[in-house]
Amino acid sequence: MSQKINIAPEAFEYMEKVTGAGGVEVKVNLPKEKIEKINSICDAFGNDPGELINVLHEAQHAFGYIPAEIQDIVAHNLHMPVSQVYGVVTFYTFFSMTPKGEHPVSVCTGTACYVRGAERVLEEFRKELQLEVGETTPDGRFSLNCLRCVGACGLAPVVLVGEKVYGRVSPDGVKAIIEEYKK
Repeated sequence: MSQKINIAPEAFEYMEKVTGAGGVEVKVNLPKEKIEKINSICDAFGNDPGELINVLHEAQHAFGYIPAEIQDIVAHNLHMPVSQVYGVVTFYTFFSMTPKGEHPVSVCTGTACYVRGAERVLEEFRKELQLEVGETTPDGRFSLNCLRCVGACGLAPVVLVGEKVYGRVSPDGVKAIIEEYKK
């Protein structure tokens, strides 16, 4: 059963008022360009349900995060329930349903990093960026997250800024890392 479902862009290109917590109304909109990009990502993997994680990686790389609207289109293209896509997105910490900053800062809190002071490094990033874990600065430049392990235990404690790895980071080195990205 390799039949492809083509989602007409009009099916998702709409403005809808959704009442959220506290009675706040939110307008949901997914532009045609995003729909076409998601469709092309799914096509590149043959719309194969077994390629879900690869499709999600590409979608997150393209958009920076994977909101519900993108999950809907992926589910339709891969012939699977949206709940299955949502389950994968929420299970793996790499995936995010909220936008990340231009420079996402991730502090490894795996065992080796934790033992070598990752918590103090994380606290220094919180202080310097004035953020809690999971938040993004108001200007959208930085976001702060934790990872469980990046596989660079010999460099503990490890910090990633985007895809750049910083090893043996001390709380004193945090300011210099941030300044590198403020330029």
